This record gives sequence, structure tokens and C-alpha cells, in this order.
Amino acid sequence: MGEAKTAPTEVAAADFIAAIESATRRAEAEALDALFTRATGERARMWGPSILGYGSYRYRYDSGREGRGPRVGFSPRKAKHSLYLHGCGGEGPSAEYDALLARLGKHSRAVACVYVNKLADIDLGVLEELVRWSWKQSFIDWPES
Repeated sequence: MGEAKTAPTEVAAADFIAAIESATRRAEAEALDALFTRATGERARMWGPSILGYGSYRYRYDSGREGRGPRVGFSPRKAKHSLYLHGCGGEGPSAEYDALLARLGKHSRAVACVYVNKLADIDLGVLEELVRWSWKQSFIDWPES
């Protein structure tokens, strides 16, 4: 099996955010970084070229593939912010996760993330609740083999 494409890098999260061309998108990334830091108690670390991740966890698929990923994170993409939260994907979201999303505001979903066009479209207090909930759900770690 190949190496995971999303792995921690040595790029400073603050440098990545400072290099975002759009002033609006950069300000929103700063706001998301502050929210995720507050909700998790962790500082951002870059995972791959564009994901700001908080904490890490170890996963193992039924196929036997294992790796590490950020417990929660986001990527300030040009079109939409991608929010990486546990509760989506895997065996499906829980009723609690769905209830929080119902209160979030304008967003769309995919298997493993929530997409937000701009922060003005959502309730940041609810997003912080989602991040806290997701943080608690994501603590999965197996002993080293």
C-alpha cells in the first residue's frame, strides 16, 4: 500500500494562513483557526498542503490499511471551506451530529466533510459545538502492534 497523502508537514499553519490571497478568505481562516483551537485546546498543524488539523488519531480500515489523520480540521479552499469532522463518514452520522448540523446554517455535506461557502452563512456557536462534539468522538487509538 502507498503512503498516505495527508500527513503532517513542517509548514507553519500561521504561514499557510498568511499566504491565502483573498483577504476575506484569510480572515475567515484566522477565525476558523481560533474557533478550532478554542474548541480542541490544540494548535493547528498542517496536514498535506492545505489542511489545518488539530490533534491526531490512528485509524484502521477493514482492509487492514492504517494511518493517522487529524482529529478535526479544515481547509480554506477558494470556493468553500471544507470542515473535517467526525460524525460524517464511517458508519454514518449520529442523531446528535445531525441535530447540530440542522442548527448550523447554510452548508452542504459529503461523506467525510461539511462544506461552508462563507462564515456569515453559519452560526459559529453551533460550529464550535460541532467541533467539540466531533473532537470527543474522534478519540480512537489502537495500541502499537
